[in-house]
Amino acid sequence: MYTFEKKDKKGILKINISKEEWEELVEKAYEANKAKYKVQGFRNGKAPRKVIEQTYGDTIFFDDAFESGISKEYYSFLDANKNIIPVGQPAVEMNSFTADKGVEATITFDLVPEFKLPSFNEIKTKKKTVEVSEQEIDNEIERERQAHARYVQQDGPVENGDFATIDFDGFLNGEKFEGGDAKDYRLEIGSHTFIDGFEDQIIGMKVGQQKDINVTFPENYPAENLKGQPVIFKIKLNKIEKKDLPQVDDKFISDITEFDTLDEYKKSIRENLKKINEERAERDFEVDLLDEIAEKSNIEVPNSMVDHEIHHMVEDFEHRLSHQGMTLQSYLDYIGKTIDEFKKEREEDAVKNIKTRLVIQKIISENAISASNEDIDKLVVEYATRYNMSLDEFKKAMRPEDYAYFENNAIMTKVLDFIKSKIK
Repeated sequence: MYTFEKKDKKGILKINISKEEWEELVEKAYEANKAKYKVQGFRNGKAPRKVIEQTYGDTIFFDDAFESGISKEYYSFLDANKNIIPVGQPAVEMNSFTADKGVEATITFDLVPEFKLPSFNEIKTKKKTVEVSEQEIDNEIERERQAHARYVQQDGPVENGDFATIDFDGFLNGEKFEGGDAKDYRLEIGSHTFIDGFEDQIIGMKVGQQKDINVTFPENYPAENLKGQPVIFKIKLNKIEKKDLPQVDDKFISDITEFDTLDEYKKSIRENLKKINEERAERDFEVDLLDEIAEKSNIEVPNSMVDHEIHHMVEDFEHRLSHQGMTLQSYLDYIGKTIDEFKKEREEDAVKNIKTRLVIQKIISENAISASNEDIDKLVVEYATRYNMSLDEFKKAMRPEDYAYFENNAIMTKVLDFIKSKIK
């Protein structure tokens, strides 16, 4: 039996477990746990409940019975009241316990915030004007130029900007350290790829020359054994190359593309960049729309939701770090922050994520937005085309979670289309 009220954005559920119900819960706790307790004169699991209670204390099964009874009432309440959505872990307090009245307890939990969506006529967000600058076009051409550079071998000595192919072995206190060696490593001098001072000491060397390079690892280096440590790299210079860049003219363009002239190629670049910039502007516009709607909705997010979101953000970041061979702690050491500081920095993004998610859910709910099989198939076809597969082939390769991904994307597209249709 329970009563419920909302107070200060929290749900307060008061539960009463009668003495008869309590006796059943204790008996179930006894049956589930009796084998754990050894009593002299009885085989394991055969001692009567009263004997175990006399031996270990009459409240020995109390905690299990209480947790079982409270959990049952709590989830029965939520099952019967689908509109009540708790957030985070509930706080449980036992108010009273007597042999004749049973147990009275209170469960307090944060509720998903209640709010109203603003009028879409109030939305002021506008899409940015798309332009393609000459600099963007020049940058694309320069990337092609760099990609088609020739590397001309030289005798030396090494100069800044040259590409040096080297063998090296790193030594810490006279011993080789893990990850400190390589053969025929191609290094651009002046790129600052290696530790400060390493590349500078290669300048002036000639092919075949060997040299000891003295450098010191930075204090925030990820590897604990190398932080701030002076080391010696024994290197051998195998090859020196200079980059020879082609001249950008009609001939160069006709050699590397399907276009005959530089002007035709520039026109194509402009069109492609405009399409890319328009797609980026559309995505930015959609994000800005949701941000403004969330801001105008005046949603008060409870701390428990923020903590839960940050927890998942940190877990996701830690998972991505693991693919790079790093731990979260080693990363924190590298950037010089504590886990609390790291979490604090993500608080603003966590709140923003929650508000956006709540707004989307409310728009879906209030407007009965869903995705049909045709909507989902449309997205699947796009992906299948991207991977040069037929629709049937792509669907056969899909996992159940892939279907959910496409369904969510289809719904999200409908949500954004709905918003755009309503704003001025």
